[in-house]
Amino acid sequence: MRIITGEYKGRHFDVPRSFKARPTTDFAKENIFNVLNGYTDFDGATALDLFSGTGSISLELVSRGCARVVSVEADRDHHRFIQECLKKLGTDRCIPIRGDVFRFIKSCKQQFDFIFADPPYMLEELEGIPDRILGKNLLKQGGVFVFEHGKGNDFSSHPCFAEHRRYGSVNFSIFKAKATAGG
Repeated sequence: MRIITGEYKGRHFDVPRSFKARPTTDFAKENIFNVLNGYTDFDGATALDLFSGTGSISLELVSRGCARVVSVEADRDHHRFIQECLKKLGTDRCIPIRGDVFRFIKSCKQQFDFIFADPPYMLEELEGIPDRILGKNLLKQGGVFVFEHGKGNDFSSHPCFAEHRRYGSVNFSIFKAKATAGG
């Protein structure tokens, strides 16, 4: 796993073979971030990485200048790996939280400029994740939510849907928070 660009560009981290999480491929990660450059400015942004897995996206967000990244991962070993990667980078701009994503969403009182979610593709609750995140008002006005999912999912009818991108077997749906009344 490597960081594509930014402050820590080119840094590599060896993901243990025993991990169940599959990091977003470098190819897919590089391409989706190229698209996202047209949607948002990561410099100084606040970001949330749900189902963080190996922390690949969290590390990329820190490298691209996010002021704060909250990384939520339930698996103990994956969480520890993320902590080790952050320690190697010597950064405190990422807050790794070990916990259930759905509980986190339910209790979260913060808003973010950018949210990324990469749940297991076979997760039973997968279809409802965009509504949970966008309905909880976790995104700031004009904020961007990227949802990584399998090819069998179609979110194009969602009112906040902006576009879909596919890179090999990796699919991303991009959502944009609607402006609030009076804003």
